[in-house]
Amino acid sequence: MRHNRRLRWAAIPIAATLSLVLAGCTQAQLNGFLPGFVEGESPVTNHTERISGLWVTSWIVLLVVGVITWGLTIWAVIAYRRRKGQTGLPVQLRYNMPIEIFYTVVPLILVLGFFAFTARDQAAIEERFAADEVDVHVEVIAKQWAWDFNYVDEDVYEPGIQGQLDEGGEPGAVDQSQLPTLVLPVGANVELELKSRDVIHSFWVVDFLYKKDMYPGKDNYMSFVPEREGTYAGKCAELCGEYHSLMLFNVEVVSQAEYEDYIESLRAAGQEGQLSDEFDRNQNLPGTGEPELKEEHEAE
Repeated sequence: MRHNRRLRWAAIPIAATLSLVLAGCTQAQLNGFLPGFVEGESPVTNHTERISGLWVTSWIVLLVVGVITWGLTIWAVIAYRRRKGQTGLPVQLRYNMPIEIFYTVVPLILVLGFFAFTARDQAAIEERFAADEVDVHVEVIAKQWAWDFNYVDEDVYEPGIQGQLDEGGEPGAVDQSQLPTLVLPVGANVELELKSRDVIHSFWVVDFLYKKDMYPGKDNYMSFVPEREGTYAGKCAELCGEYHSLMLFNVEVVSQAEYEDYIESLRAAGQEGQLSDEFDRNQNLPGTGEPELKEEHEAE
């Protein structure tokens, strides 16, 4: 009885301290220190909280497992250490069936649990909008070492160049004004069609907490709703050659009116139509037919 009473009195200050610490956490801390969270504001996209929830839950579970494992290891080292005056080897045990079942079943449950929750969230994130639900359809074209953006429904485009060093700034700083910018309206159902002109790239907007590879000859898609206005840094997350580090872009989430003004500014600049795949470096993919040179050689 006295032992239980001591445990109860010890648990009260621990619980109070834990509650106080959690209550003082910022939005970023509660979301695992991931980028994209600002106190009092909505998440960057409709998927952001789902991704952070999976991340935070995972590391909490793994931290608990780690603490238990470390505790048992330290306890075994101390409890079964060689005492003064002891000689020879300790008693050798062949096996302990309950313990072996425990450390086989528990990791299996953890792995299956992580797999199930990851598969559930990934399916939700990867689900595409129905064709009639898409408000903004943008074709994102990756190339060494920049990005082109086709606004499909509006029939305008923005060509991009690789990042340029800012001569008037700090050493190694990039001139943000020259980076290609993907402009999206807040609250809209956005579908990005991801293509590559040459090698494998990866489309990554850091604050979106999600990235997707871009393969030559295969289109990938991202469907999401931007929920907070602002400017967000993007980059290629797949090593793609000499100037990979300068393959940068920005995403600007703006109001619907600002988005419409931006589209009109592209039209005014003469950037109407769509950038086609005629400049793709991979023109010999399966199904495109035999090169004419080979036919001429056979005729000779």
